[in-house]
Amino acid sequence: MNLDNLTTEQYGMLFPIILAESNPAWPDIFAQEKKCLEKVIEPKIVVKIEHIGSTAVPGLLAKPTIDILMEINDSPGSSDAVQLSLKRIGYQYIPKPENPPPHMMFVKGYTEHGFQGQAYHVHVRYPGDWDELVFRDYIKTHPTAANEYARLKQKLAVEFKNDREQYTSGKTEFVKRVLKRARRDLNP
Repeated sequence: MNLDNLTTEQYGMLFPIILAESNPAWPDIFAQEKKCLEKVIEPKIVVKIEHIGSTAVPGLLAKPTIDILMEINDSPGSSDAVQLSLKRIGYQYIPKPENPPPHMMFVKGYTEHGFQGQAYHVHVRYPGDWDELVFRDYIKTHPTAANEYARLKQKLAVEFKNDREQYTSGKTEFVKRVLKRARRDLNP
């Protein structure tokens, strides 16, 4: 199945927004997948692999998808090598021209019948100062912000159960506010 051929409506119906209580196994599930990624991608290509998103925050309500940020070096052929390697272990490539270079995302656990097994998103980037890491670290250490974020996600999940893009857009202002606070705290 090619996810690119689905309309936004079809995608939303097949893969609705589902939130789950925090699962203490999520960090271990990430660690296992990280090992798989490290086995199939040449070490000279990968700069670092980080667990991001709500499943990386203990106690936080989350879509049960393990989000991974993989930084790769910007050498010739790195992007192609990552694409081939991840396809070999069951990931589907989704071009993301709106994302930072190399404009790549990979998903696993998505089928023509909906989610199957553990879902993963691998966001591939060149090294940088990524908001996802700053946001994750701030939410981990600020329970009031984490609780506010959980309430917002619950509201949006009801309102946009079958519209992943609107669900994500609905979090944008909150995330921007938190990032502004977090970066101010990092650079007083």
